[in-house]
Amino acid sequence: MKQHLKRALEIATVPLAAAIVFFEQTLIKYLNVAMAAVARWPPIAKLEAWLVQLPPYAALAAFAAPSILILPIKLITLWCAATGRYELALATLIAGKMLGTAVLARLYRILRPRLMTIPWFARVDTWVFYWRDQAYAFVKSLPAWKRMAVLVQQLRARIAELVSGLTAR
Repeated sequence: MKQHLKRALEIATVPLAAAIVFFEQTLIKYLNVAMAAVARWPPIAKLEAWLVQLPPYAALAAFAAPSILILPIKLITLWCAATGRYELALATLIAGKMLGTAVLARLYRILRPRLMTIPWFARVDTWVFYWRDQAYAFVKSLPAWKRMAVLVQQLRARIAELVSGLTAR
């Protein structure tokens, strides 16, 4: 019986885990590109140059600040849901999460050298990324993930072929 339950749980959770890993990696990749473009805007570049100079605990406060700044978006999401506007609530939630993720990822990228000088932060950072990498490795080792990766590569090749065919005309 235990084996059947384990197999059922695996069938239920593996596709979800694979989808989360794929979505997170894709989202982070494109959000990093977008935020790098935003960072070229002079006021943002100036702000980032100032942030890089902060002492470690001030950098930690700057890193935590977006969590507080996203609070109004979360309250709007709750209000939309409470008033029955579920589609708007979902859209607001997704937009807020993407914005928060993009800002936090950018801050992490520029503040990490300062943050890593805080011993407890360095330990937590190492621990979190170790377990994230373990989870990613597990999901990527699954046969379903490998099959999906091949299909995605084939799809990308086909799209590239179609695009090059269109631009050659």
